[in-house]
Amino acid sequence: MKVVPAILTDDRQAFKDMLETAEAFAEHIQVDIMDGRFVPSKSITIEDLKDIKCRRFTEAHLMVEDPLLWIDAFKETGVKRIIFHFEIDRDKSAVISRIRKEGLSVGIAVNPDTPISEIFSLSDKTDMVLFMSVIPGFYGAEFIPEVLNKAREFKKLLPGKPVGIDGGIKPGNFQQAVSSGIDFICVGSAIFRAEDPASAYKNLSSLLIK
Repeated sequence: MKVVPAILTDDRQAFKDMLETAEAFAEHIQVDIMDGRFVPSKSITIEDLKDIKCRRFTEAHLMVEDPLLWIDAFKETGVKRIIFHFEIDRDKSAVISRIRKEGLSVGIAVNPDTPISEIFSLSDKTDMVLFMSVIPGFYGAEFIPEVLNKAREFKKLLPGKPVGIDGGIKPGNFQQAVSSGIDFICVGSAIFRAEDPASAYKNLSSLLIK
């Protein structure tokens, strides 16, 4: 089990600063992208990714209507994994095939109200599953604890599939997430809004079950 710092911003310079900060203390980083259509908020744009280079294992979590528009730009940054949402109105198998064609790992993200029974058909085609523990699209959104039961149930049914939780994780509910038996916990504002992000990351990581 590990903590994954999650970067979300609509400012290119802030994004570069947050990425550089996270790369100094974390081996695995997540970049959150929002298009203002699949979710109401917007993050950095495709243009903002120009000349960005990732030095650690970085995954892009695409909260967007059309993940295909982002794949080339993220591949250029050195991102290793693309995570897209099960709820998009697209041919999901085609999206997976395109990501694979580019030599990237692929993950599927699942919104809080999507039953796990609906995602089994894609589970064997993806490398991991990311359960959203907030309504996606807002930095610092309220944690939905019931999602932990969903992640726990999924992990029991498919124990070999890596599972993560993303959204609303803070020191006060961190142990709840840890006790669910998942493989990684994505943390955004509790790290990057801390006075010392590196210390916040280290403190959360120290609470993991060994």
